[in-house]
Parts: sequence; structure tokens; C-alpha cells
Amino acid sequence: MITFSSDTLARIAESDDLHVSPFRGDGTTYGTPTWIWSVVVDDALFVRAYNGTASRWYQAAMQQGAGRISAAGAEHEVTFRAAAGEADAEIDAAYRLKYSGSPYLRPMLTASTVAATVEIRPRPGGAPSSRNRDGRPGSDVD
Repeated sequence: MITFSSDTLARIAESDDLHVSPFRGDGTTYGTPTWIWSVVVDDALFVRAYNGTASRWYQAAMQQGAGRISAAGAEHEVTFRAAAGEADAEIDAAYRLKYSGSPYLRPMLTASTVAATVEIRPRPGGAPSSRNRDGRPGSDVD
């Protein structure tokens, strides 16, 4: 099983800028980036669809199983896997800790949103890329 490096997970966990772009139906074109909340639990990256399993990005992620994320200044080729029911309490706790005080926290803990929990992993052969603050190419090899 391929996982993100601990450094990459730490950067993503500390940031609040994850955008998810599952492949479109052709399996090669990336969808429009959607900003979503993310949490790290037990060295794994999780996200939830605010609008539940009917969310367009969630549907695309489940149908295609792969795409790209942009987070903490880097892009990663990834896979998406439904993860509802596997670590719900731990993921809820991570959301509460990271996003406490947000008016959007409560909806992220509802049954319909928990049902749309997704684990994101690096895609085999998908080399991450990043850009330095000045726009020059950088590296973020995991």
C-alpha cells in the first residue's frame, strides 16, 4: 500500500487549502478543483463531501477512483477510496479539533456527510510536483 510521507501528511494536516480534482468520465481529464476540508488520522488522509454522497466531486471520485489533489503547495496524483464506517469516530474527532469554531463544522459530522468519507492515497507512478513561493518548480517526492 502506497502512503504519503510523514512530512507530506504533516504539511497537509497543518494546511487548510486542499483542492480535489477527480478525473472526468474520460479517465484522463481532471475535473474542476473543489476546495474541501481534510484531516489526517493514523497516518492516512481523509476528506468528506459537504453535500454527502450526492456531491459531484464525490460521485466522480467514486466512479473514477483517481485524480489529483492540490494541498500545502504541492500537487499529488492520487486514488480515492470510500472509507465510511472505518474510523468515523476518529475522523469526527480530527474534524472537531482542526475546524473548531467554524459554523460549517456541525454539517461535517452529520450521518449524510460521514457516509461520504473518502481516503486519499498517492497513486502509483503519480509523482508529486510543487512550486516554490516564487513560482519556480520544486520537488516533493514521497
